[in-house]
Amino acid sequence: MFFTPASAAADPELVKKGEYLMRAGDCIACHTAPGGTPFAGGMYMKTPFGEIATPNLTPDKETGIGDWSDDDFYRAVHEGIGHQDEYLYPVFPFPWYTKVTREDVLAIKAYLFSLKPEHAQNKPLKFAFPFSIRTALLTWRTAFFKADTFKPDPKASDVVNRGAYLVEGLGHCGECHNQNNLLGASDWSGKLEGGQINGWYAPNITSDGKQGVGSWSEDEIATFLKTGSAPGKTVALGPMMETIHDSLSYLSDADLHAMGAYLKAVAAKQTVTASESSKDLPVSVNAQQTYQTYCSSCHQGDGKGIPGAIPALAGNGAVTAKGPQNVIRVVLGGLEAKDGLAPMPAVGQAMTDDEIAAAVNYVRSSWGNTAPETAGPGEVQTARKDVTTMLSSHDAGACPKIADQKLAQAVDAAAVQDQLKDTDNGNMLGKIDAIVPKLKASLPGVQDDDIVNALTVAYCPIALGDTKAKPAQRSINLGNFASLVYGQIKRRDAKN
Repeated sequence: MFFTPASAAADPELVKKGEYLMRAGDCIACHTAPGGTPFAGGMYMKTPFGEIATPNLTPDKETGIGDWSDDDFYRAVHEGIGHQDEYLYPVFPFPWYTKVTREDVLAIKAYLFSLKPEHAQNKPLKFAFPFSIRTALLTWRTAFFKADTFKPDPKASDVVNRGAYLVEGLGHCGECHNQNNLLGASDWSGKLEGGQINGWYAPNITSDGKQGVGSWSEDEIATFLKTGSAPGKTVALGPMMETIHDSLSYLSDADLHAMGAYLKAVAAKQTVTASESSKDLPVSVNAQQTYQTYCSSCHQGDGKGIPGAIPALAGNGAVTAKGPQNVIRVVLGGLEAKDGLAPMPAVGQAMTDDEIAAAVNYVRSSWGNTAPETAGPGEVQTARKDVTTMLSSHDAGACPKIADQKLAQAVDAAAVQDQLKDTDNGNMLGKIDAIVPKLKASLPGVQDDDIVNALTVAYCPIALGDTKAKPAQRSINLGNFASLVYGQIKRRDAKN
C-alpha cells in the first residue's frame, strides 16, 4: 500500500488484487505529477495537438473520483466517457483498457478508493482549437474506437491468452509499439511493429526473428520485462525503462512469461527496409573514424562491448530498430549504471551533430546490423534541444537529489561532497578510492549500481558548477567520474 486506507470496510483481497492490476496498467506513472502525491494527477502529457494534465484518481469527492459509482468508473475505463458524460481524450489508453473485464476494473477502483483522498484540482487543458472541444472527439471515436471486452482465442493456450489479455489490455503495449496515423490513433494494421513515443522509438516486438523478438526465448523476454536488461540482446531505454520501473517489475514471473509467450505468437512483421535512407545525411564526416574516436574504447571495434559491463551494439534491438531516435538520445543523454552495466557518459555533448549522425548510422549498419542509415544532423539538432538528463546537463541547477533515503543519509554522514571538492583529473581516482570502501561498509547489501549513481549525484553540483570548464566538458567530466566509480567498485569486488 502507498497510503493509509481511507475505508477499513474495503475487502482486503479485492484491494490487493486491484493494486496488482493497477501496476499492470501503469496508472501511477501518468497520474502522479513530478514531486506530487501519487495518483493525485497533475502531470502534463505531451501530444501532437498540445498538452493535457492527468486527473486526480484519489477518492476525494470534490476533485477526485470519490463520488463515482462502479458504473461511472467502468464506463470511463471501458468506453472512454467520464463522470459528467464527457468524452475522454485518448491520451488515456481506454482503446486498450476497453478489453479489461468489469471484474478487474472494479478491483482497481477498490484499490483507488482505499487511498487517502487528496484535494487536487484538475489543471487546464493546453490544446488549441478545435482539439480543445471535447465534442469534436465524436468523429475520432467513430473512426477509431469500438468498446470490446477481451475474448480468449480458443486455438491458443491459457498462457498465451493470459499474455494477450495483459499485452492488449492493461499493459497497452500497442500505445507505443503500434504505428500511429496522423490523427494520433493507433494503426491496428501496424500492430506491435514499432512506433514513436516522446522522441523515442518503441521497437518492433512481433515474432519476427530479425527485427522483433522471434529469436528471444520466453525467459529472455520475461527477464527483460522484469529488469530492463536482456544480456546479449538489449537494454531498456527512455519510456520503456520507466514502464519497467513503475509497472512491469511488479508483475509475477508467470504473467511476464505469459506476455513473452504471446509476443512470440504474434505474427512476424518486418518494418525496416534496406532501401530507406535520409535526405539529411552528413557528408563531411568519416563515420568509422568517428565511431573509433568516441565509442570503440567501450563498445570495442567489433561492436561486441564487454560482457557484463558494456552492452553490445552488434545485434542490439535498441540499435537496430527502424528509427534512430533511441541511439541518438543515448549518445546525447548518457545512461546511469543499471543491472551491473557501467554508466555511459553523455559523449554526444562533445560531438557535433554531423559526428553523432555519422556514428549512429555506422553502428546501425555494421557488424551484421541492417538498420537503415536514416540519422541526419537535423534530427540530432532537434533531439539535442529535447534531451534533459543529469549526465547531459551543463548547469548545476539540474542536479537531482539521491532518491534512496538510506543512501542519501550515508552520503551525508560520510561528508562525500566535502571530500569531492577541488576534484580534478589528477586526484579523482584517489578520492574515489578513499570514499567507496567506507560507503560500501556503511551500506551492507546495497547494490553497486545504486552506489555509483548516488556518488554521481553527489558529484554533480561540483562538476556542473565548474565555471572554468566549457559547458560540454562539464557533462563529460561528470560522466567520466561515474565511469571511474564503477570501475573502482568492480575492481574491489573482484579482489574480495
